[in-house]
Amino acid sequence: MRIELASGTTAEIVRVPEPTMGLVIIPDLFGLRPLFDDLVARLAHDWNMSVCAIDHFVGQNLGSDPDKRLAALPLLDDANYLRDVHEAADELGTKVTALMGFCMGGMYCLKSAGSQRFDRIVSFYGMIKVPEAWRGRTQREPLGYMIMGDAEKVLAIVGEKDPYTPLPDVDELRSTGAVVQIYADAEHGFAHDASRPSHRPEDAADAFSRARDWMMTATS
Repeated sequence: MRIELASGTTAEIVRVPEPTMGLVIIPDLFGLRPLFDDLVARLAHDWNMSVCAIDHFVGQNLGSDPDKRLAALPLLDDANYLRDVHEAADELGTKVTALMGFCMGGMYCLKSAGSQRFDRIVSFYGMIKVPEAWRGRTQREPLGYMIMGDAEKVLAIVGEKDPYTPLPDVDELRSTGAVVQIYADAEHGFAHDASRPSHRPEDAADAFSRARDWMMTATS
């Protein structure tokens, strides 16, 4: 169901009676939509987790126009965005809480490693360095957050042919202590949206299985 966080940000949440843990999801550029409503419900059921996904661009009516959404990225404030991610975790109220995100959501997962709020973090093809066109005065680089935080909690899932995660950047990410899983020949967005031309069903199933296993190590 839809809720509103204390900040006013919209979120989708599904609670289960006795969750193994909590999971916050940060969507891709296009934010909350049926794709992520379904993902929240499915993971809550299949993984026995209480799950909450947040939306982007609070108070803005950007619709599904990618150009408008891309133009809004430099205006995002890391402090406010990461506050929303933490508020979503608080809403779940679980003792153990993980974080997972896709594309720009994956980038904010890397930034979230700068705090101690999450027990495990999974970034699906998150940008390791902020693309030049996205940079703004209120944003910092993901690697900077990771270095000052706990990068060893991070599993980064990337495609070998993803232009947003070039291999030299991946090497820098790995040097922070993060665990990196590279999928050969995979492009950006290969796992979470079956309608995308880049979707790879077998790799997607494997990536989600690895993500769950990584999260569950926090409960052992």
